[in-house]
This record gives sequence, structure tokens and C-alpha cells, in this order.
Amino acid sequence: MSELAPVLAGSHLLVTAQRRSDELAGALTRRGARVRVTPMLGVESGIDEPALIAATRSLLADGVDTVVVTTAIGFRGWCEAVDAVGLLDELLTVLGSTRLVARGPKARGALQAVGLRADWVAESETSSEIVDFLLSEGVAGERVAIQHHGAGDPSLERRLAEGGAVVVPLEVYRWGPAPDPAAVDQSALDCAAGVFDAVLFTSAPAALAWLDALSRQGVSEIVSERISRGELLVAAVGPVTGDPLIGAGFLARWPERSRMGALVRLVISELGEAAGVETAAGRLRLRASAATLDNEVLPLAPSGLALLRRLARRPGEVVAKEALLDVLPGTSDDPHTVEVTVARLRDVLGASRPLVRTVIKRGYQLQIS
Repeated sequence: MSELAPVLAGSHLLVTAQRRSDELAGALTRRGARVRVTPMLGVESGIDEPALIAATRSLLADGVDTVVVTTAIGFRGWCEAVDAVGLLDELLTVLGSTRLVARGPKARGALQAVGLRADWVAESETSSEIVDFLLSEGVAGERVAIQHHGAGDPSLERRLAEGGAVVVPLEVYRWGPAPDPAAVDQSALDCAAGVFDAVLFTSAPAALAWLDALSRQGVSEIVSERISRGELLVAAVGPVTGDPLIGAGFLARWPERSRMGALVRLVISELGEAAGVETAAGRLRLRASAATLDNEVLPLAPSGLALLRRLARRPGEVVAKEALLDVLPGTSDDPHTVEVTVARLRDVLGASRPLVRTVIKRGYQLQIS
């Protein structure tokens, strides 16, 4: 049994990654969370990621004169791959003192998203324009790294090599279709229905695929409202991953350091350590579909959970029976329904854990002291 405090008990989290999903889900599960892994995209075989990391280490060790960024999604993928092995900060430092050439405004935007500035941009977004520019500047004896996404561009590499450059190709893994497209669409509907407490992202392409799924299901606005109300945490591993979410108008969070462990700590802080209300019976945390008291999941019926959720909006405030009746499931207009719900809630808690106080002729309040 894990010795970690189950501060995420009762929470239900959606992990959108395929790569390293077991590691991320395991860290969250050990803290008590229930995790559903639904990859938004698949990673196609055939890309040698160890070779990409090895080439990156070579650039860091031996230096590079020019880096060509051909696609925004490819550059993000490169950053995410090196981030997974803890090299992102070092890579960004090296790139900050290197001539950066971007193929079009999207590639330039990807550089800007991580605090870098393109020295030159091919507005036509063609490889030939990049080659013409670099050859006119002169590349003899220079090391030129070319970030590809998917298949490389042999003509680009060949012409630069003929101009005297030492070409270092950086082929980023390919993204493919989601392994289970139906599960992706269902996860979008579940986000809108309030099934999840948080959705986690470790890649920008997965974030874009999730946004597309929300749009396909017609629930983008509903999910955005849930995020704004604090009912759904959207957490990314870093700013590169979170950028598409921010661009869509969603409030996304990410840790100061783009690391998987830091992402887990962010979720623990937001949903565990900093979450909840201190009551006379212990720390109450309300989840999407559960409630916990001092990290113990309470066996509540939907009516009991709804009642607690309403009382916890303003802890200590007296709420009239009529207002509580409005939030209970069903269509009953009998105030006695509230009394029954409170009685059942007290049965679950037991006499030793006073949580809901009756205020005669006025209603009920969450007992905070």
C-alpha cells in the first residue's frame, strides 16, 4: 500500500497523453485519484526518438550555427521530447544564442511561445526560400540543424550540404490518429457533463485534438464555462503545451518548470492540498462526482452531494430549505425532501462528525467551527 497521503481521493482525472501516460497516471493514482487515460492522438511508429535525443545532445555539446524550424507542431514536439529527458532548459539557452530561421509565421509563433525570436522568416513558407536565403548568406563550414516533423526534406538538406554546410537533421515523431476515436469524443462529452475534475496535457498536438473534439461535439462553450467557474482544472506540462488552450480562450494552468513531476505537484496543489473547506468535522473536498472528508470518500447519494455542494459555496452561511430544494435532483417541491437528505447525510457521517447544522426556522449551514 502506498504511504503517500491520498489527497486526490474522490477525484476523477482525464490524461490525454499516449507517451508516458502510465507514468503520469501512476503518480496520480498513488495519491488517490481515479484516472482515465484517453490518448487524443497516436504516435506512429518509424520515428527514432532516441536518435532525436542523441542529435539534440550533440547540438548541445558541439554547438550549432543555425537552426531551421520548419513547422510549429514539429518544434513543439521537439521541445516536448527533450523536456521528457530534462534537456529543455539547456536547449532553449543554446537556441537563444543561435541564428533561428522559421518557415512561416506559425513556426515563428512557436519560437515566440518559448521566449525565442526568429532571426529570419520565410513568409512563403517554402523550403526553397529558406535555402536561397541561407546560401546567399553563406553556410560553408557551418553546422545547420533542420527540425523536421514527419518525413524529412531531402532537397533542403542536399542543397545546404552542397553549399558546404554540415547538416544535422532532427526528425520529430509523427502524430497519427487517436487509437480510439470514439473514446476521444466521449471524453469531450464527459468533460461537459462534469465527470472530470481535471484534464491533463503533455503535448500541444493533443491539446489541439481535444479542442477539435469539443468542437465536434458542440460542447466547447459548456466546457469553457466549467473551467471559468473552477469546476474543471485544465493543466498542461508547460507553456508550449498550454499555448493552444490559451489561444482558444481556455484558462489553463502549468507549473513554472516544464516537468512531468511538476505537473503532478500542480494537480496535487490545486485539487488536494489547497482545495476544500475546513469544517468542524474535518477538511471537506468536493469533487466532480464525490466528496471527501479528511481524504476519506463519503458514500453519498447524488442528493447528499448536491446539498453539500450548495452549502459549501459560502461556508457558514445559512441556506433556506427552498434554496436547497432547488439544487436537489428530481422534481420534488416538498421541503421535507431536504430534511430527509440532511438526515441521511448525518447517518453517513455519524454523530462524531458534525458537518451540517440546523438553524431553526431559517435552514441549514455548513458547520465550520
